[in-house]
Amino acid sequence: MDPSAAGYTSRNHRSGSQRGLVAAGAVLAAGSVALAAYAAHVVEPDAQARLQSAAWFAFGHGIALAALAPHAARRFGKFALAGLLLGTLLFSGSLVGAYLFGAPTALAPFGGGLMILSWLLWAADSVRS
Repeated sequence: MDPSAAGYTSRNHRSGSQRGLVAAGAVLAAGSVALAAYAAHVVEPDAQARLQSAAWFAFGHGIALAALAPHAARRFGKFALAGLLLGTLLFSGSLVGAYLFGAPTALAPFGGGLMILSWLLWAADSVRS
């Protein structure tokens, strides 16, 4: 089977959006490791759970973005991954913003919902191929 027919692309043939999503995923994962360390060693115990949750979601979705972006050859796949990135930023960012600035966490449910929809879009796009 031709790898390009399955949506796989070599490093030299990745689009700018694919490279950007891989990089964004790697940065998100790195930032989440720093956030988890900060939460574990600096933050008071009652706030740790919220920041650890933000870190775990950011880490998992960062890894997913970095791993899946090279395989997002079709438009819906790219939309799904962009939605995962935005949803993660809204969800985790809202939790971190609440801790750092006392901001409301009103964006967290929207981020979570966007992550759910994005995973479903990725699944639908995968079945279509």
